[in-house]
Amino acid sequence: MDKECKNNLEILLQGVAKEFNLKIHSLNLLTNQNPIIIKIIICNINNKDITLDDCSKFNIPAATVIENSNLLKCSYVLEISSQGVSDELTSERDFKTFKGFPVNVKLNQKNSQIKFLNGLLYEKSKDYLAINIKGKIKKIPFNEVLKVSLCTLKD
Repeated sequence: MDKECKNNLEILLQGVAKEFNLKIHSLNLLTNQNPIIIKIIICNINNKDITLDDCSKFNIPAATVIENSNLLKCSYVLEISSQGVSDELTSERDFKTFKGFPVNVKLNQKNSQIKFLNGLLYEKSKDYLAINIKGKIKKIPFNEVLKVSLCTLKD
């Protein structure tokens, strides 16, 4: 299967996705499988979560477009899924949902040094991020926080 075929398939599927307010995040063709597997990862245009219903509604129109395109001359399995959960916390919802979970905080300090802290997510306000490090609450000015990611804590 050549790259041009994959690109043409992705263009067709992007058109279908747009009708459902979706976009194709990635398209992979696993040609080493028999039958081949077409893995499509979708996401919402408006950044809302993808539901099982979204995947289900997209499945038949996607399969129809693939069949009608005649780009594939072999049998295949179609898999539609979402990106899943990111390790990086970005939204207010993320910070509320993962309160108490282990996080890795990447900081840019005043001397332009990058520093990492690990602890349990305690609180996020507009001004600071608080994490519990071995039982002590550390408040970090939010303007120093570059990235907050879920992690596993090691003793």
